[in-house]
Amino acid sequence: MADYRLYQAKITVLTPLHIGSGRDLLNEYDYAVYKGHTWRLNEDVLLEAQDLDDPKLADRLAGIPPAQLLREHDFQPDSALFRYVIRGTPRSKAPGAQVREQLKDVYDRPYLPGSSLKGALRTALGWKRWQVLGLRPDVQNLNRKREFAAQWYEQELFSEHSGKAPNKDTFRALHVADSAPVSADRLILVNARVLNRGGALGSPIELEAIRPD
Repeated sequence: MADYRLYQAKITVLTPLHIGSGRDLLNEYDYAVYKGHTWRLNEDVLLEAQDLDDPKLADRLAGIPPAQLLREHDFQPDSALFRYVIRGTPRSKAPGAQVREQLKDVYDRPYLPGSSLKGALRTALGWKRWQVLGLRPDVQNLNRKREFAAQWYEQELFSEHSGKAPNKDTFRALHVADSAPVSADRLILVNARVLNRGGALGSPIELEAIRPD
């Protein structure tokens, strides 16, 4: 029987951390901006609060962004109209402006997926082993297919013996579980910019992120 060792890790976030869900949230449809905070709408509760028995109102609601149904007194942190509230606001306040959503569980609690942590461990250990082995970039070692470009280097870094197949990768024995979730109050709204190859700032990106601890 295989002898597995179990380790429990505590992760500290040093900078704002964004791990995307793959979804973009839309201003006035998925969230509202009010008094320095971003309010994630609970669309179902918001619509249930309307008088849907009135046919004229029901037709009109179909063309109104949900956030426009809110009144100033609705913006209460404990209101059922909102799934959660985030400190900070995106640059753009235009209707339909986008915010990249943070990965969360079904209860809107952000967590760190094990695959992301394993990737970070692999990168850190790979760089260390790169230095130990004295490897250097060489275009002749790159695979012609983009998705397998670094395959030769990965085998050198992580296989028990040079040139072994990927299924002999040492990291195949490491299984990393997802972290425990944290509450949505750990989230902040971050306005980021992308650096291009020349060092200039590219397009702005608004996103949810876990705040530094």
